[in-house]
Amino acid sequence: MNPQWTVRGRRDRVSLRVRRRAAFVACALAALCLVVLLASLLTGQFSISVPGVLRALAGEGTLQQRYFVNDVRLPRVLTALLVGAALGTSGAIFQSLSGNPLGSPDIIGFNGGATAGALVCIIVLHDSSLLVTGSGAVAGGAAVAVLVYLLAYRAEVTGYRLVLVGVGMNALLGAGIAYLLSRAELTDSLNAQIWMVGSLNGRSWDEVWILLVVLALVLPAAMALSRPLLTLELGSDSAVSLGLSVHSVRRWAIALSVLLSAASIVAAGPISFVALAAPQIAKRLARSVGPSLVVSTLTGSCLLAIADLVSQRVFPAAQMPAGIATIVLGGLYLGWLLLGELRRGRA
Repeated sequence: MNPQWTVRGRRDRVSLRVRRRAAFVACALAALCLVVLLASLLTGQFSISVPGVLRALAGEGTLQQRYFVNDVRLPRVLTALLVGAALGTSGAIFQSLSGNPLGSPDIIGFNGGATAGALVCIIVLHDSSLLVTGSGAVAGGAAVAVLVYLLAYRAEVTGYRLVLVGVGMNALLGAGIAYLLSRAELTDSLNAQIWMVGSLNGRSWDEVWILLVVLALVLPAAMALSRPLLTLELGSDSAVSLGLSVHSVRRWAIALSVLLSAASIVAAGPISFVALAAPQIAKRLARSVGPSLVVSTLTGSCLLAIADLVSQRVFPAAQMPAGIATIVLGGLYLGWLLLGELRRGRA
C-alpha cells in the first residue's frame, strides 16, 4: 500500500507528495484544536451553553454572553493557538537546521535576545506598547541570531557548534536580563517580571491580528523550506551536490525562526518548552524522517491551548500563567526523553 498521495497540478507542472499518516495526524490535531477552542468558550466561572456561544459569535445573545465570548475568551484562545503555532514551527525549523532535539529558540538564545530587546523598551524606554516592544523583540532576536551564526561559523556552520554557542549566548542574555531588572524602577520591574513569566491573561484582538499578519506572511515561506531542510539533513556536502544553496537555506531558516519567536514573545511573553517539545512530539506522531512542519505547527497550537485551558480551569482563582504550565509540561517531557535515552543505553 502506497503511504503517500501525489497531488498534481494542471498539466503536471506542479506535484506535491503528501504522506497519509502525516495528513491523518494533521487532521486529528486540527480537530483537537477545535475541541479545545470550543471548551475554552463554553467553560469558566460564567458557563455558557453551545447555543449561547453561537448566538454571541453572531452578535446576538445577552450582553454578558457577548462580552465573555467575543471580548475575553475568544481572543485568549486564538492567541494561544497562534502563539503555539508560531513556536511549533520555529522549533521544527531550528531543530532540523541544527540536527539536535535541543536546538530550539528558547535553548539557543533567540528567545532570550527577543526578550532582552523587548525589556529594553519596557524598562529603558518606558514604553510597553505592542509596536515598540515588537520592534525591540525583532531587533534583539535578529542581533542574537546574527551573533550566534557568526560565532559558530568557521568553514561552515555545524549543528553542534550552533547549539553550543547558542547555549552560551543564552546564559549571557540571562545575566543581562537580570541586570536590567535589578536596575529598573519598581513598577517597571514588576511589570517586566509578570510579562516574562509568559501569560495569556487579558489578551485582546490586537495580539490576534498581529499574530495573524505575521503567520500569514511567514508560514508559507516556512513551509516552502520543508524540502530544502530535509535535503540539508543529509549533510552539507550531499546537499551541495544536489544543487542546494546551503548558506541561503540556513539564513532564511534562521530569519524565519527569529520572526516567529519574536511574534510569539510580543503577544504572550516568553513561553518555554513549546518550541522544544512540539517538533519531537510531531515527529513521533507522524513517524516522519525530516521536519514535519505542518504537524509541528498544529502540535504547538494544541500544546499551548491545552496548557492554558488547564491552568485556567484547575486554578480558576489564581489564574496561573500559561508559561508556568508549559514549564511543568516541559519538565515532564524532558524526564520522559531522558528515561527513553536511559532505556536505550545512551545516557
